[in-house]
Amino acid sequence: MVGTSTDLKITVAEYIDWFNHIRLHGDIGLVPPAEHEDNHYRRNPRPDTSQFTASTKPSAGH
Repeated sequence: MVGTSTDLKITVAEYIDWFNHIRLHGDIGLVPPAEHEDNHYRRNPRPDTSQFTASTKPSAGH
C-alpha cells in the first residue's frame, strides 16, 4: 500500500524523534543524544558576550 507524502513526513518525524530523544546511545553512557547534549550545555554554558558592543569588540588582527 502506498501512503501519502503526509504519511511519509509523519513517519520520518516520528523516527527522528525516537532517534534523538528515546534511543539509548551506548557511547555516551546509555542516554538519549538530546539528553546528553542538554547535560553538556548545562555543564559548559556559553560565555556571556553581552558586554561587547560594536565599538568595544576587539578587531581582528590588531
